[in-house]
Amino acid sequence: MLTTDDHRRDSAGLRYVYPVISRRAGGVSIGINLNPNNACNWACVYCQVENLTRGGPPPIDLDCLERELTGFLDDALNGDFMSRQVPPEAQRLMDVAFSGNGEPTSAAEFADAVGVVGRVLERFGQKGRLVVRLITNGSLMHRSDVQSGIRHLGELGGEVWFKIDRATAEEVAEINGVPWQMAKTSKNLEICAELAPTWVQTCWFALDGLAPPPASRMAYCDLLRPLAGKLAGVHLYGLARPSMQAAASRLNPLPVEVLADFAGQIEKETGIRVIVSP
Repeated sequence: MLTTDDHRRDSAGLRYVYPVISRRAGGVSIGINLNPNNACNWACVYCQVENLTRGGPPPIDLDCLERELTGFLDDALNGDFMSRQVPPEAQRLMDVAFSGNGEPTSAAEFADAVGVVGRVLERFGQKGRLVVRLITNGSLMHRSDVQSGIRHLGELGGEVWFKIDRATAEEVAEINGVPWQMAKTSKNLEICAELAPTWVQTCWFALDGLAPPPASRMAYCDLLRPLAGKLAGVHLYGLARPSMQAAASRLNPLPVEVLADFAGQIEKETGIRVIVSP
C-alpha cells in the first residue's frame, strides 16, 4: 500500500510515471518525472532524491511517456489500482503533477510533455477534471519554451506550485544551493502567475536546531507582498520525509504552532491566504 511517506519514483515500474499519496493534494497524485537521471539545477538540503546530481535530464521519450500515462490512468480509472495499492481514505485521483527527481522545466521537451498530458486526459474524459500541476523552482521561467508549456498548462485548467523557501541570498544559498536575486525571483514569479494560477510552496524547518529568525520571515513577506493580487496562495509545509542529502542531520521539523504562527504573519503582512501542511 502507498503511504504519504512513500514517494518512490519507481513504485509502478515505469520510466516517467509514478503514483504517490500526496498530503497537499489530498489523495492520489500521478507524478510525471522528467528527470529520471536524478539531475537537478538546484541542490536543496531537504531533497528526498538519492544520488542527486547537478545538471539536466536526458532527452525525453514522449511516446513512452504517453504510453505509460495512458496505461496507468486506465488502471487507476477502470482497473483495480486503487483497491490494490491505496488505503480507502485516500482512494481519490487528484491530479497529474510534473515533479519527480529534478526541475521539470529543465527538460527541452517540457512544453511537449504538457501537450501529451492534455491529450491523454482528453482521451479519458478527464480534461478539466484532473488538475495538471507543475511543481517547479521557477528558475527557468524566463525561457520562452517554458512559458509556452505553462501557458498550455493554464489552458488545461492547471496550476503551478512555485518553490520559494527563503528570501535572502545567504539563506537560499544554504537551503537551495544556488545564488539568488530577489528581483529575478520576483520577476519569474510574476511571469508564472500571468500564465497560470500560481501558488508559492515553501518548506519551513529548523536548521541546526534553529528556526528561521524574524528577519527571515519578514524578508519572505516583503518578497511576496507586491504580488499578492496575482497569487492563488501559499502552501506552507514542514518536513514530511527524510532528506537524502549530506545535510540531513542538520534538519528538524518545526512544531505545527510555529508553522501556524508564520502562516498568520504571512496573511497579515501580505493578504495572501496560506494553507499549512505540517
